Amino acid sequence: MRRILYLHGFASGPSSSKARYFRDRLERAGAQVEVPDLSAGDFEHLTLSSQLALIERLANGEPLSLMGSSMGGYLAALYAARHPEVERVVLLAPAFRFAKRWVEHLGPDKIEAWRTTGSLEVFHYALGGNRPLSYRIMEDAAAYEDFPDFRQPVLIFHGELDEVVPAEYSHQFAFTHPNVNLRVLHSGHELLDVLDVMAEPIIQFLISA
Repeated sequence: MRRILYLHGFASGPSSSKARYFRDRLERAGAQVEVPDLSAGDFEHLTLSSQLALIERLANGEPLSLMGSSMGGYLAALYAARHPEVERVVLLAPAFRFAKRWVEHLGPDKIEAWRTTGSLEVFHYALGGNRPLSYRIMEDAAAYEDFPDFRQPVLIFHGELDEVVPAEYSHQFAFTHPNVNLRVLHSGHELLDVLDVMAEPIIQFLISA
């Protein structure tokens, strides 16, 4: 049975619409799917390193495939670059250039205020309200590459209308990685209106290949 870890996006969780949708579709196709809470109940002190460590504990050195959305996609790419036992990877609007995109989004003044105070209030979609987030995530993210270099087969879906993570990032990654099958859809960052469009190619790629 094909084992798959689904990695949710930033300020999201295992109960997100995409996570539930793809878990159901992949399990019905015969896969074993796990959707961990990447914050492990401590969103305030979230870092990329803490999430990668959680993925490593769950993977336990065994062969598996990864599927990740937004930040979860970036984490999947980082993990695959460091773990050759990962077999296949699916990325949905992967948040390449994670730390730099925060700076571009917030601007230098807000970033400096975040660094100075040590905390930033952000909306947590899974919890339905604002939650504090430590600046430690930015310090930690600076240690990781913008575009992880992994060579496993990878299927990427990205919305051409994405204003959170520009589709150009996935184009840049695909240009230097012949292992990439990139499909750009007429959608935004969440890709919720094209779930059925993505489902069958993902099932074929992860399970039937």
